[in-house]
Amino acid sequence: MAEQNPVVLITGASRGIGAATATLAARDGFDVAIGYVKNEAAAQQVAEAVRRRGRRACIVQGDVANLGDINRLFNQTEEQLGPITALVNNSGITGPIGPFSRSTPDIVEQVFRVNVFGTIECCRTALERFRHNGTPGVIINVSSVAARTGSPREYVHYAASKAAVEAFTVGLAREIAHEGIRVCAVAPGSTLTDIHATAGEPERPTRVAPAIPMGRLAQPEEIAETIVWLMSPAASYLTGTVVNCAGGL
Repeated sequence: MAEQNPVVLITGASRGIGAATATLAARDGFDVAIGYVKNEAAAQQVAEAVRRRGRRACIVQGDVANLGDINRLFNQTEEQLGPITALVNNSGITGPIGPFSRSTPDIVEQVFRVNVFGTIECCRTALERFRHNGTPGVIINVSSVAARTGSPREYVHYAASKAAVEAFTVGLAREIAHEGIRVCAVAPGSTLTDIHATAGEPERPTRVAPAIPMGRLAQPEEIAETIVWLMSPAASYLTGTVVNCAGGL
Protein backbone atom coordinates (compact mmCIF):
# COMPACT_ATOMS: atom_id res chain seq x y z
CA MET A 1 0.00 0.00 0.00
CA ALA A 2 1.32 3.43 -0.96
CA GLU A 3 2.18 5.72 1.89
CA GLN A 4 -0.45 8.40 2.41
CA ASN A 5 0.47 12.05 2.01
CA PRO A 6 0.32 14.19 5.15
CA VAL A 7 -3.04 15.93 5.59
CA VAL A 8 -3.46 19.49 6.85
CA LEU A 9 -6.68 21.19 7.85
CA ILE A 10 -6.47 24.98 7.49
CA THR A 11 -9.26 27.09 8.95
CA GLY A 12 -10.15 30.34 7.22
CA ALA A 13 -8.41 29.12 4.08
CA SER A 14 -10.62 30.64 1.37
CA ARG A 15 -8.60 33.87 1.23
CA GLY A 16 -5.51 35.73 2.40
CA ILE A 17 -2.91 33.96 4.50
CA GLY A 18 -4.99 30.79 4.73
CA ALA A 19 -5.33 30.47 0.96
CA ALA A 20 -1.62 31.09 0.45
CA THR A 21 -0.82 28.48 3.10
CA ALA A 22 -3.01 25.93 1.34
CA THR A 23 -1.21 26.25 -1.99
CA LEU A 24 2.25 26.24 -0.42
CA ALA A 25 1.38 23.24 1.74
CA ALA A 26 0.36 21.41 -1.45
CA ARG A 27 3.69 22.36 -3.00
CA ASP A 28 5.38 20.73 0.00
CA GLY A 29 3.43 17.48 -0.27
CA PHE A 30 0.31 17.97 1.85
CA ASP A 31 -3.21 17.07 0.92
CA VAL A 32 -5.28 20.04 2.06
CA ALA A 33 -8.67 20.62 3.66
CA ILE A 34 -9.82 24.20 3.10
CA GLY A 35 -12.04 25.43 5.90
CA TYR A 36 -14.31 28.36 5.08
CA VAL A 37 -17.31 30.17 6.59
CA LYS A 38 -19.26 31.80 3.73
CA ASN A 39 -17.43 32.06 0.43
CA GLU A 40 -17.75 28.60 -1.12
CA ALA A 41 -16.66 29.82 -4.55
CA ALA A 42 -13.41 31.22 -3.18
CA ALA A 43 -12.77 27.99 -1.26
CA GLN A 44 -13.29 25.98 -4.46
CA GLN A 45 -10.73 28.16 -6.24
CA VAL A 46 -8.18 27.43 -3.51
CA ALA A 47 -8.97 23.71 -3.79
CA GLU A 48 -8.33 23.85 -7.53
CA ALA A 49 -4.99 25.56 -6.89
CA VAL A 50 -4.08 22.68 -4.55
CA ARG A 51 -5.08 20.10 -7.15
CA ARG A 52 -2.98 21.84 -9.79
CA ARG A 53 -0.04 21.13 -7.50
CA GLY A 54 -0.87 17.43 -7.76
CA ARG A 55 -2.41 17.04 -4.28
CA ARG A 56 -5.87 16.17 -3.08
CA ALA A 57 -8.13 18.88 -1.69
CA CYS A 58 -11.53 19.24 -0.10
CA ILE A 59 -13.51 22.20 1.14
CA VAL A 60 -15.39 22.12 4.45
CA GLN A 61 -17.79 24.79 5.68
CA GLY A 62 -17.61 25.66 9.34
CA ASP A 63 -17.43 28.52 11.83
CA VAL A 64 -14.87 27.79 14.54
CA ALA A 65 -16.95 29.84 16.99
CA ASN A 66 -19.36 26.89 16.95
CA LEU A 67 -18.33 23.59 18.53
CA GLY A 68 -20.57 21.55 16.24
CA ASP A 69 -18.96 23.14 13.21
CA ILE A 70 -15.50 22.29 14.54
CA ASN A 71 -16.45 18.62 14.76
CA ARG A 72 -17.75 18.75 11.19
CA LEU A 73 -14.52 20.33 9.94
CA PHE A 74 -12.48 17.46 11.34
CA ASN A 75 -14.94 14.68 10.47
CA GLN A 76 -15.34 15.71 6.83
CA THR A 77 -11.62 16.26 6.41
CA GLU A 78 -10.80 12.75 7.61
CA GLU A 79 -13.65 11.21 5.62
CA GLN A 80 -12.37 12.77 2.39
CA LEU A 81 -8.59 12.89 2.86
CA GLY A 82 -7.69 10.51 5.69
CA PRO A 83 -6.15 11.06 9.13
CA ILE A 84 -5.15 14.64 9.86
CA THR A 85 -1.45 15.14 10.53
CA ALA A 86 -1.39 18.94 10.82
CA LEU A 87 -3.71 21.79 11.78
CA VAL A 88 -3.36 25.48 10.98
CA ASN A 89 -5.63 27.68 13.10
CA ASN A 90 -5.86 30.63 10.76
CA SER A 91 -9.45 31.82 11.27
CA GLY A 92 -9.54 35.21 12.93
CA ILE A 93 -11.55 38.43 13.07
CA THR A 94 -10.74 41.92 14.35
CA GLY A 95 -14.04 43.73 14.58
CA PRO A 96 -14.21 47.39 13.49
CA ILE A 97 -11.11 49.56 13.82
CA GLY A 98 -11.32 52.22 16.52
CA PRO A 99 -10.65 53.02 20.19
CA PHE A 100 -11.65 50.39 22.72
CA SER A 101 -14.30 52.74 24.13
CA ARG A 102 -16.19 52.43 20.85
CA SER A 103 -16.25 48.64 20.94
CA THR A 104 -19.21 46.75 22.33
CA PRO A 105 -19.50 43.63 24.50
CA ASP A 106 -20.95 41.77 21.52
CA ILE A 107 -17.95 42.62 19.34
CA VAL A 108 -15.48 41.62 22.03
CA GLU A 109 -17.30 38.35 22.69
CA GLN A 110 -17.39 37.43 19.00
CA VAL A 111 -13.68 38.20 18.55
CA PHE A 112 -12.81 35.97 21.49
CA ARG A 113 -15.17 33.22 20.36
CA VAL A 114 -13.47 33.01 16.97
CA ASN A 115 -9.87 33.83 17.86
CA VAL A 116 -9.53 32.17 21.27
CA PHE A 117 -12.36 29.66 21.77
CA GLY A 118 -12.11 28.53 18.14
CA THR A 119 -8.35 28.04 18.31
CA ILE A 120 -8.48 26.23 21.65
CA GLU A 121 -11.28 23.88 20.65
CA CYS A 122 -9.71 23.10 17.27
CA CYS A 123 -6.51 22.23 19.14
CA ARG A 124 -8.47 20.00 21.53
CA THR A 125 -10.06 18.14 18.63
CA ALA A 126 -6.76 17.83 16.77
CA LEU A 127 -5.11 16.31 19.84
CA GLU A 128 -7.89 13.74 20.08
CA ARG A 129 -7.37 12.79 16.43
CA PHE A 130 -3.57 12.71 16.66
CA ARG A 131 -3.72 10.44 19.71
CA HIS A 132 -6.40 8.18 18.24
CA ASN A 133 -4.44 7.78 15.00
CA GLY A 134 -1.03 7.54 16.66
CA THR A 135 0.14 10.59 14.74
CA PRO A 136 2.96 12.87 15.94
CA GLY A 137 1.04 15.83 14.57
CA VAL A 138 1.79 19.52 14.41
CA ILE A 139 -0.38 22.55 15.14
CA ILE A 140 0.36 26.07 13.96
CA ASN A 141 -1.69 28.88 15.48
CA VAL A 142 -1.79 32.19 13.63
CA SER A 143 -1.34 35.05 16.08
CA SER A 144 -0.46 38.67 15.33
CA VAL A 145 2.19 41.25 16.13
CA ALA A 146 -0.74 42.97 17.88
CA ALA A 147 -0.21 40.58 20.79
CA ARG A 148 2.96 42.56 21.56
CA THR A 149 1.99 46.06 20.41
CA GLY A 150 -1.49 46.08 21.96
CA SER A 151 -2.91 47.90 18.89
CA PRO A 152 -4.02 51.04 20.75
CA ARG A 153 -6.72 53.09 19.00
CA GLU A 154 -7.30 50.25 16.56
CA TYR A 155 -8.43 46.97 18.18
CA VAL A 156 -7.15 46.43 21.69
CA HIS A 157 -9.59 43.55 22.19
CA TYR A 158 -8.18 41.78 19.12
CA ALA A 159 -4.65 42.23 20.47
CA ALA A 160 -5.75 40.71 23.77
CA SER A 161 -7.25 37.73 21.98
CA LYS A 162 -4.01 37.08 20.13
CA ALA A 163 -1.98 37.39 23.34
CA ALA A 164 -4.24 34.66 24.74
CA VAL A 165 -3.51 32.51 21.69
CA GLU A 166 0.23 32.89 22.24
CA ALA A 167 0.03 32.00 25.94
CA PHE A 168 -2.10 28.98 25.09
CA THR A 169 0.35 27.91 22.37
CA VAL A 170 3.33 27.94 24.73
CA GLY A 171 1.51 26.18 27.56
CA LEU A 172 -0.03 23.47 25.40
CA ALA A 173 3.23 22.84 23.58
CA ARG A 174 5.11 22.26 26.82
CA GLU A 175 2.33 20.07 28.19
CA ILE A 176 2.32 17.63 25.26
CA ALA A 177 5.90 17.83 23.95
CA HIS A 178 6.69 14.38 25.36
CA GLU A 179 4.06 12.91 23.01
CA GLY A 180 5.95 14.10 19.93
CA ILE A 181 3.21 16.60 19.05
CA ARG A 182 4.48 20.09 18.24
CA VAL A 183 2.58 23.36 18.73
CA CYS A 184 3.93 26.67 17.44
CA ALA A 185 2.55 30.05 16.45
CA VAL A 186 3.29 32.60 13.76
CA ALA A 187 2.73 36.27 14.54
CA PRO A 188 2.35 38.20 11.28
CA GLY A 189 2.62 41.93 11.02
CA SER A 190 0.27 43.88 8.79
CA THR A 191 -0.35 41.85 5.65
CA LEU A 192 -1.93 42.71 2.30
CA THR A 193 -5.25 40.91 2.73
CA ASP A 194 -8.86 42.06 2.82
CA ILE A 195 -8.86 42.04 6.63
CA HIS A 196 -8.24 45.80 6.49
CA ALA A 197 -11.34 46.46 4.41
CA THR A 198 -13.36 44.09 6.57
CA ALA A 199 -12.31 46.06 9.63
CA GLY A 200 -13.58 49.24 7.99
CA GLU A 201 -10.36 50.86 6.75
CA PRO A 202 -9.26 49.64 3.29
CA GLU A 203 -6.55 52.34 3.21
CA ARG A 204 -4.92 51.09 6.41
CA PRO A 205 -1.95 49.51 4.55
CA THR A 206 -0.91 52.94 3.26
CA ARG A 207 -1.25 54.43 6.74
CA VAL A 208 0.73 51.81 8.68
CA ALA A 209 3.49 50.92 6.21
CA PRO A 210 5.84 53.78 7.25
CA ALA A 211 5.91 52.45 10.83
CA ILE A 212 7.24 49.06 9.68
CA PRO A 213 11.06 48.92 9.64
CA MET A 214 11.04 47.21 6.24
CA GLY A 215 8.72 49.95 4.98
CA ARG A 216 6.02 47.72 3.53
CA LEU A 217 3.31 45.24 4.41
CA ALA A 218 3.79 41.49 3.99
CA GLN A 219 2.45 39.51 1.09
CA PRO A 220 0.28 36.59 2.25
CA GLU A 221 2.77 34.15 0.73
CA GLU A 222 5.54 35.48 2.97
CA ILE A 223 3.56 34.58 6.07
CA ALA A 224 2.50 31.26 4.54
CA GLU A 225 6.13 30.28 3.89
CA THR A 226 6.81 30.59 7.61
CA ILE A 227 3.75 28.50 8.49
CA VAL A 228 4.58 25.64 6.12
CA TRP A 229 8.21 25.65 7.25
CA LEU A 230 7.07 25.22 10.85
CA MET A 231 4.98 22.23 9.73
CA SER A 232 7.95 20.65 8.01
CA PRO A 233 10.60 18.21 9.30
CA ALA A 234 13.07 21.12 9.06
CA ALA A 235 11.40 22.56 12.18
CA SER A 236 11.33 19.24 14.06
CA TYR A 237 13.00 20.66 17.19
CA LEU A 238 10.73 23.70 17.44
CA THR A 239 7.74 23.69 19.76
CA GLY A 240 6.24 26.25 22.12
CA THR A 241 7.70 28.93 19.86
CA VAL A 242 6.11 32.09 18.48
CA VAL A 243 7.78 33.20 15.26
CA ASN A 244 7.40 36.90 14.55
CA CYS A 245 7.05 37.56 10.82
CA ALA A 246 6.49 41.28 10.92
CA GLY A 247 9.05 43.14 8.87
CA GLY A 248 11.16 44.07 11.87
CA LEU A 249 8.45 45.02 14.37
